[in-house]
Amino acid sequence: MDQAPEHIAGGPTSTVVETVSASGIPVHCAHDEIVDVDALVPNPRNPNRHSDEQIRLLAKIIRHQGWRAPITVSNRSGFIVRGHGRLAAAKLLGVEQVPVDRQAYASEAEEWADLVADNRLSELSEMDNTTLKELLQELDSGMLEVAGADMELTGFTEAALAELMSQFGPEDELQEVEAPEPPAQPVTRPGDLWLLGRVARCPRCGRLTDV
Repeated sequence: MDQAPEHIAGGPTSTVVETVSASGIPVHCAHDEIVDVDALVPNPRNPNRHSDEQIRLLAKIIRHQGWRAPITVSNRSGFIVRGHGRLAAAKLLGVEQVPVDRQAYASEAEEWADLVADNRLSELSEMDNTTLKELLQELDSGMLEVAGADMELTGFTEAALAELMSQFGPEDELQEVEAPEPPAQPVTRPGDLWLLGRVARCPRCGRLTDV
């Protein structure tokens, strides 16, 4: 079993953190308060749109993993800035309360910029396919089953995962190839001079000479 790093391992300075829950779902993230779902107001100008399948997967992850990220609410406007999808997932789960992080934005412009950046920055990241393949294969070997979960906790449906893995293809394997027999009448004979563009290579010493 992996051991915790020394700086968080049990010792004189370690503390026991009591797990908080919201409607029976553990809250593992930093937050300011637990708020009723009905009290939260989505930003009507949120440009991000969540599909039903995305919300279903997110709800499943929250149900199994607990809350790993809160819903961010602006003190200035009262609107949600980050976490519109998490709110929709909470409603799908039928929970009454969710963890909320309250942020004090200096202006409307700062709030809107954060709203857009939350959606945009994730789009700019690039996936390392080799590392992704290794992680997915390791998880699919039974690691998640031990925890009573399945591969959908990665955010991939079974169909999407199959399609993704098919794009990788089998790894190239080095194969030994026997050298062919020399021709009965070789094209190159001792003393031949081969022209390589504007230079010639001497077959005896290998020296290149301008022609």
